[in-house]
Amino acid sequence: MTRNRLLAALLALCLALCAASCGGAFSKTRGVPVIDGLNYTGTLPLEYADQFAVYHYEGGYSLIEIVNSDRILVVPEGKPVPAELEEDIVVVQQPLRDVYLAATSAMALFESLDAMDCISFVGSKHWYTARAAEALENGTFVYAGKYNAPDYELLLNGQCRLAVESTMILHNPDVREKLIELGIPTVVERSSYEEHPLGRTEWIKVYGALFGLEERAGTAFAAEEEKVRALEALEGTGKTVAFFYVNSAGNVVTYKTSGYVPAMIRIAGGEYVFSDLGLDDDGRLSTVNMNMEQFYAAARNADFIIYNCSIASQLYTAADLLSLSPVLEDFKAVKEGNVWCTTESMFQQTDKTGTIIQEMSRIFHGQTDGSDLTYLFPLR
Repeated sequence: MTRNRLLAALLALCLALCAASCGGAFSKTRGVPVIDGLNYTGTLPLEYADQFAVYHYEGGYSLIEIVNSDRILVVPEGKPVPAELEEDIVVVQQPLRDVYLAATSAMALFESLDAMDCISFVGSKHWYTARAAEALENGTFVYAGKYNAPDYELLLNGQCRLAVESTMILHNPDVREKLIELGIPTVVERSSYEEHPLGRTEWIKVYGALFGLEERAGTAFAAEEEKVRALEALEGTGKTVAFFYVNSAGNVVTYKTSGYVPAMIRIAGGEYVFSDLGLDDDGRLSTVNMNMEQFYAAARNADFIIYNCSIASQLYTAADLLSLSPVLEDFKAVKEGNVWCTTESMFQQTDKTGTIIQEMSRIFHGQTDGSDLTYLFPLR
């Protein structure tokens, strides 16, 4: 083993220990990965995200490290792949084209980067961003099967050069193994593990690094961050907020207090109605199921209700909401007309987190009737 390889191994061990001690997140003081033949030049600064890091090397090379997941070496167009790379490093060469995007929440980030032409295959037939829906309809995007059942032959014949998967693929490791076996580099993005809402949006910097669009990614992220920073001078409203949907079994699905949606509510000046829901649950699932009686007891006097239609079927009126359960009629927010609903697109709009928080803030501060909002609207 060469001296550099030995150093790299020692650094990897130290970094793994650091990640474990930080609860699976990257430390801002972590060491720099050593790659034979490449000289490190700097690390991409991050404001909120802690589930990835991007290291830069001379010649335009970048190494993207994702917590408990992948290491991706981005090789600039016309540049050679370094020799003696560690086996777990995924190599992608620019220009990167013919991507299979199975992680639906990443589509909006591609759109913000104006990089949708890099996608050839998608893992969903349901898109709520206008350009993605149009691309699927006109054949620019080809549906290549869900994340857990991709059309391998289609991807191979289409010369797919990268599969971008959400953490759902971890439930079907055989699928990922098959993609890799077929020579299709596969990465698992972990934006859903970010604790701060803007950390999810900051994943645009991962795709900026992949496609050589880091400056554009930084600009797009800064625009959303500025919308949140502008709210810092506002005082909290003290208004309590319930955010939920009703599943097909008639149970309520809401978020743990530590989830990203409650964080958005707090940043916007509201108070999430559940102060300690799920804090004793160390599982990665951010939602909690409860029966309507439990929800009634906790949320009946909430000042605002926001119904989550980015997961459930779209509602349009207050009557639609009450049809889900008659007891909702007794809720304070229903009686006072403070019932709101998300659009179907909200979950897929990871590039608009700052905008959505800004809209929440306007609602909680009584600054809108909803007619000038994009992602939230009142149920009347």
